[in-house]
Amino acid sequence: MATQLKNLSDFSNTTIPNAGAYRFGIVVAEWNAKITGALYEGAYQSLVDNGTLEENIFTYSVPGSFELTTGADILLKNKNLDAVICLGCVIQGETRHFDFICNAVANGVSNVSIKYSKPVIFGVLTTDNEQQAEDRAGGKHGNKGVEAAVTAIKMADLNKQLQD
Repeated sequence: MATQLKNLSDFSNTTIPNAGAYRFGIVVAEWNAKITGALYEGAYQSLVDNGTLEENIFTYSVPGSFELTTGADILLKNKNLDAVICLGCVIQGETRHFDFICNAVANGVSNVSIKYSKPVIFGVLTTDNEQQAEDRAGGKHGNKGVEAAVTAIKMADLNKQLQD
């Protein structure tokens, strides 16, 4: 496995733009709350650490990862945002439910992004077990919430550059 010994949230090799001029939405799934809470903390702190004003971060909870798409759509329809970060965690179970949810969320996030021509970031863990999720929510492999926030900043900045 390529991630076995790697912190995936290392951004030392890239420049992160100042996010002071941007407004972000964060939609967080309540299902697997221990994991999604850690993802949220990582995303929120990364936005603030990179210059986003706290009053320019709008956070909303939805019941589960499946509802992230609708949450992002509602946010973009009702708020003037530069990007939305979707945070969730789907852990493989005994049925194919995992496959349907993961595919629906990935496609839904892409479709909302295209609909509004705004970055909608897929910060959803899709893991085989809870340990893998913990490892990616502030554990040995970093924090996918941090990665999602950095992606949102970079994509919001790209969108702004191309509009100027």
